[in-house]
Amino acid sequence: MKPAPFAYAKARSVEDAVKLLGEHGEGARLLAGGQSLMATLNMRLSQPSILIDLNGISGLDAIALRDGYAEIGAMVRQAAAAKSDVIAKHAPLIAMALPHIAHPAIRNRGTIGGSIAFADPAAELPACLLALGGEVEIVGPHGKRSVKADDFFKSLYETSLGAGDVLTAVRLPAAKPEMRYGFAELSRRHGDYALAGLAASARADGSTLNDVRLAYFGVALTPLRAKGAEAALAAGNVDAAVKALVSDLDPPDDIQEDGAVKKHLAGVLLRRVATQLMGARA
Repeated sequence: MKPAPFAYAKARSVEDAVKLLGEHGEGARLLAGGQSLMATLNMRLSQPSILIDLNGISGLDAIALRDGYAEIGAMVRQAAAAKSDVIAKHAPLIAMALPHIAHPAIRNRGTIGGSIAFADPAAELPACLLALGGEVEIVGPHGKRSVKADDFFKSLYETSLGAGDVLTAVRLPAAKPEMRYGFAELSRRHGDYALAGLAASARADGSTLNDVRLAYFGVALTPLRAKGAEAALAAGNVDAAVKALVSDLDPPDDIQEDGAVKKHLAGVLLRRVATQLMGARA
């Protein structure tokens, strides 16, 4: 299929993009990497009146360490992030997740900010943002603001972004020596959306783990923290953590698998990720 007709505008700056969004209202859509948007346009699941292209805006493709945070510009390509020494050293969970995202051709164009803003519940990067307790920087009609990951994801493809907002950067607490990270997912084929996935972080304190954050993807309408399992894992009881998933998760059936199988897979993933977190302590 071909997309429905739409107008096109190339934003000169973030402020220009916000202005264009305000002028065109709900019919406007932002174009970053376009790897999700192009598919929905071609299937006419999205029929915007205008696309506002962010690719000409300078400064949105930077990666830097600032004030104890790894700051990743919204327009950083996933392939560029995978080659970044800053991300490898200061945001290793992102580096662990990136090879699992689709295929090289997709990662060459797909952006970090685009994935976060689209908020596909089966995508890796939103779950990583949640597992790290990061935040997003947003510029809108009323200026700049930051939103914590725990408050950002609202429902299926729904976030804290308003109609006139532009996500400009992702900020992640820089890795410290005591931090531990884990990542695993299960899919039918490499590059497919995950049947279930888990991104995790924790702080090692001697023989125990503290500040455990387990962020699942592919099992709910948003990336979801399993808080009962977090508490059990912090207590050192992996079996109890797996049992806690019965209450933590209620995966819906979807076209890939039914909810009961997804819940079982969530337990398999938790055991794998727990081994990563605990094995790294020694």
